[in-house]
Amino acid sequence: MTARIDHIEVNAYRVPTDRPEGDGTLTWDATTIVVVHAHAGLEVGLGYTYADQATAKLIATSLAGVVRGRSASAPRAAWAAMVAATRNLGRPGITSMAIAAVDLALWDLHARLAGLPLAALLGRVRDTVPIYGSGGFTTYDDEELTGQLRGWVDAGIPRVKMKVGHDPADDPRRVRLAREAIGPDVELMVDANGAYDRKQALRLGERFAADADICWFEEPVSSDDVDGLRLVRDRAPAGVHVAAGEYGYDAAYFARMLGAGAVDVAQADVTRCGGITELLAVDGLCHAAGIPLSLHCAPAVHAHPACALLALRHLEDFHDHARLEAMLFEGVAPRRDGVLRPSGDRPGNGLTFRRDVAAPYCVTAGTRPGGPR
Repeated sequence: MTARIDHIEVNAYRVPTDRPEGDGTLTWDATTIVVVHAHAGLEVGLGYTYADQATAKLIATSLAGVVRGRSASAPRAAWAAMVAATRNLGRPGITSMAIAAVDLALWDLHARLAGLPLAALLGRVRDTVPIYGSGGFTTYDDEELTGQLRGWVDAGIPRVKMKVGHDPADDPRRVRLAREAIGPDVELMVDANGAYDRKQALRLGERFAADADICWFEEPVSSDDVDGLRLVRDRAPAGVHVAAGEYGYDAAYFARMLGAGAVDVAQADVTRCGGITELLAVDGLCHAAGIPLSLHCAPAVHAHPACALLALRHLEDFHDHARLEAMLFEGVAPRRDGVLRPSGDRPGNGLTFRRDVAAPYCVTAGTRPGGPR
């Protein structure tokens, strides 16, 4: 007998960062995670997204009723129903993030019902996932910046990323400092979060490459400026890969970016781009285009899907999310020698939400099937 989805439970939690964080365009001191549990009989699937708490309300009022009663073994059908039901809300932004959180929970539920690790259910391509240490926030002083980067290198991670763009005049010095801290053999990546204009990006990209041998220039200009990304990619120094895509909310976005030849590496975030169902489509686009795919943030929930991607390059082990996930979830994949190794003997994504630890951070009243309490 096919199990049916009984109800969707959703809550949002706002967790302070360990210290103020910032990039080229924003600063923040807390992170909100929206956690979904999908219930079917005695099994429960877990998914989440990093988004405003309004996303939780959207799930409760607009998505929970759409998936309730559907087959728990058909997450793609539920995904299609959610997309159709939210047509008039618009896909970008919280709609896609809401769909992503539910989709992740439904795929996890499907795998748990099947008694399989999620990577095995999706079709495993690899057993481990290469990672890079990510942080190096613009709010850090020199000691904090170099200490964090060196910590990742000492832990065996051979690639690290730092933020730039808040103070372009000081960025060359900070990037040189980072290179001195990590040594000559570690890959150094920089992320401007779209803070530069085209001419700044060209000038600073050349400077970073000459002075610090960077290999990655993420969002040198706004990811909405596809022509600007293509310009920087075409004129970037040899060996510097231009990357963007973390704000892609559907496969059509990635098709346009790839079609424009805008990036050397595409980025996608399973908690933003509509979940696993859409991520698999993005992977297919990248595979067909011969462009590698790097996964953005949320390392714990990316670990299993990453094992099933054909175009995967690596996964961002983002400091803020890695810290939060280690605190709120049991079963987070261990990091060793620069890779994540998801569990091969636990069903689903292997994660269990620690409700007792999360409770003090809850910013929603909770939900019942189909709506808020």
